Amino acid sequence: MTPKKFSEIAPAIPVHPGIYKYYAADNELLYVGKAKNLRKRVSSYFSKTFVSYKTHELVRRIHHIEFTIVNNEQDAFLLENTLIKEYQPKFNINLKDDKSYPFIVIKNEPFPRVFFTRKRINDGSQYLGPYTSVEKVRELLDFIRQTIPLRTCKLNLTQNNIKKGKFKICLEYHLGNCKGPCEGLQSEADYNQDLHQLVDILKGNLGPVIRHFKAEMKNRAENMEFEKAAQLKKKLEHLENYQSKSVVVNTRIGTVDVFSILQEGNIAYVNYLAVNAGSVVATKTITLEKQLEETGEEVLAFAAAQLRRSFESSAREIIVPFPIEFPEKDIRISVPRSGDRKILLNLSEKNVNYFREELKRKKILRLEEKSDEDKLRVLEMLKNDLSLSSLPVYIECFDNSNLHGSYPVSAMVCFINGEPSKANYRHFKVKTVQGINDFATMEEVVLRRYKRLLEEKKPLPDLIIIDGGKGQLSAAMKSVRALNLPATTAIIGLAKNEEEVFFPGDSQSIKLAWNSDSLKLLRRIRDEVHNYGITFHRKLRSKGTFKNELEEIKGIGKNTADLLLKEFRSIAAIKNKDLDELAGYIGIAKARLVADHFRKAVK
Repeated sequence: MTPKKFSEIAPAIPVHPGIYKYYAADNELLYVGKAKNLRKRVSSYFSKTFVSYKTHELVRRIHHIEFTIVNNEQDAFLLENTLIKEYQPKFNINLKDDKSYPFIVIKNEPFPRVFFTRKRINDGSQYLGPYTSVEKVRELLDFIRQTIPLRTCKLNLTQNNIKKGKFKICLEYHLGNCKGPCEGLQSEADYNQDLHQLVDILKGNLGPVIRHFKAEMKNRAENMEFEKAAQLKKKLEHLENYQSKSVVVNTRIGTVDVFSILQEGNIAYVNYLAVNAGSVVATKTITLEKQLEETGEEVLAFAAAQLRRSFESSAREIIVPFPIEFPEKDIRISVPRSGDRKILLNLSEKNVNYFREELKRKKILRLEEKSDEDKLRVLEMLKNDLSLSSLPVYIECFDNSNLHGSYPVSAMVCFINGEPSKANYRHFKVKTVQGINDFATMEEVVLRRYKRLLEEKKPLPDLIIIDGGKGQLSAAMKSVRALNLPATTAIIGLAKNEEEVFFPGDSQSIKLAWNSDSLKLLRRIRDEVHNYGITFHRKLRSKGTFKNELEEIKGIGKNTADLLLKEFRSIAAIKNKDLDELAGYIGIAKARLVADHFRKAVK
């Protein structure tokens, strides 16, 4: 849709709050958005030039627009999130999470059973959760069954069936895991009280349960029922131990939701902690892909809405790292700087960082842990994916590192048969390049590396990987052509953000399958050279940054400088010392060098 065509329909667009939907010519839903003022928001797409290619492409493809007017901004927010989740439009934030979560169900029946399920049925049963893993659910149920005796059988325990004596107690009763409601040995009121305690435990509200057990234990002891009192004491210790492990902050903190976000390019990771009475009762980290120019605030608000809905949260307070617009009624947004809420936010941030690192770990391939057949299979796959003339048995990869142009270094790692060959790793101190010039640096180190291999008549790699896009690859190719390397040595560029593979002379890149072993191996090599280069760069930077003035004096080394600083505490104090005093520690010759240096500096 052109701005001219839009101007024809603009007067008909309402100025009320609502949601708007952009459609392509084939009626494909492209984008769903919300607005306080529909006309003003939609007009902004056709009244300015966008830097983002994706936003420009969206506007170009819009064929017609639909609107839905709502009462307020909150309704618009909720409707937008619902439609995005249902239709997943191409240009909206992509939530990469389509899993079904398990629930703990309290069945709507006499003497209700408690078990986990993934299916929700409208039969009046109570569903608790959802939970992020089956293992967590089973762990919770095992803990509860050790503490609260509930039936596990599937018998139809109606009062009529119990009175008729249709059922007999089983082994679970004799083991103390059930109180025998099937023979009328436990009343429904008593059973429901146990269920109430179960719900409190699942919601992290352990205080009432602990108080109940303490009162019952005291009562049993007063009635001389010491064996039952001892059993209750053991359960009480079990509960208190569980509470000490589950409570992470002050129990006075009520029900709150905690969200944190970590962004890397167009990918965002959001962690969610559901907290009740200081206990984390649910946690989940999701991955989102930004399509347009969404801000961190927009992404976090969207993710928070989706996660609260998925986990059926009723918390009236949301803890976040920065302010967000969250128009849901009666919701308090907290951005803590200290205290218990800050502790919870820090915990959420630790979780999101761990999630990101685990994803990275899973995205790389460690062939040294695989069999020879697996190694050969992966190398064959890489050969085919990159259309190489020979099997990439010997691979080298280059990366540059600098700090605002200072301390520039390059690193090269070597992989043989898909495994790191650390004896062949190399560092390069850049010699000919001044300032920030990544391309010239890459040209220099590639030239130095392969000129030396040719002079020493050593074998050349089957594949050279340049960490970077077309610019770095073109720079490396200058050195390859200057050295006239044989065609059997292939060279590619691997862009960091989109993980695109570039070939010399090709304007278009290729993208390998996201989860392919070929790309996992390339990532592994790229990450290895990056870490190796960064370590060397930091070492040089540290030496350069912390080098003191004394070490700049010709003839004065680090040990002498450290001796003087240890004795006189500062450079200023050393300046004020006479020759004899300095000579008493470092000798007359070195003392004269130090004294002359500071005398010249004064002049």
